[in-house]
Amino acid sequence: MEQKRSDIIANQIEELIFEGAFRDGTRLDEVQLSERFSVSRTPVREALLRLAQSGLVEHLPRRGVFVRQPGPIALMEMFEVMAELEASAAGFAASRMSDAAIQELKDVNLRCTAAVEENDTDKYYRENEQFHAILYREAGNSFLEQECLRLQRRLQPFRRTQLRLRGRLKQSMREHEQIVSALEAGDAQQAATAIRAHVAVQGEKFHHLMASLKTAAE
Repeated sequence: MEQKRSDIIANQIEELIFEGAFRDGTRLDEVQLSERFSVSRTPVREALLRLAQSGLVEHLPRRGVFVRQPGPIALMEMFEVMAELEASAAGFAASRMSDAAIQELKDVNLRCTAAVEENDTDKYYRENEQFHAILYREAGNSFLEQECLRLQRRLQPFRRTQLRLRGRLKQSMREHEQIVSALEAGDAQQAATAIRAHVAVQGEKFHHLMASLKTAAE
């Protein structure tokens, strides 16, 4: 699946924010960004809208678009809630999902494996999003699905960045396989436990993530 130009620009702006080029509170100017990326203002505007959905930037009426980095405590709290929401989804899905949906997850995992072999973090993340979206859908609870999707969008930049940590792609792939095995066995408790560990960012994982987000802890 080819990425839209606006998505590519959004990813590049994320990188600049996490590298410290755009610090917390920085105003992002559409004209300057369009010149920087040699594009019209339309894909830049679309990119900023996507980043606003994740909360990484904020649109203030008559003032513009500003970088908004959550602090370490807020980030930890969001990951904790995400892990519990996904654990609930996995627990429901273990008894509700169809064989066809299990096969969908396996097919996604094949594409994830190809991305790992290519060391393509962006490709892996796109497939990873699909993996989780299938799980939310198969929980059979539309309210839970929407809450998972909402928080997934909020954490998207940070989950993408986490995948760039050394060894994380292969580890994530192993966790995907454990999740599918538990779901295929209909083991709700094991499925919930597996995905909770997959999503949660604690201890060393959290310190590595914070170190990679140079301005997030400021």
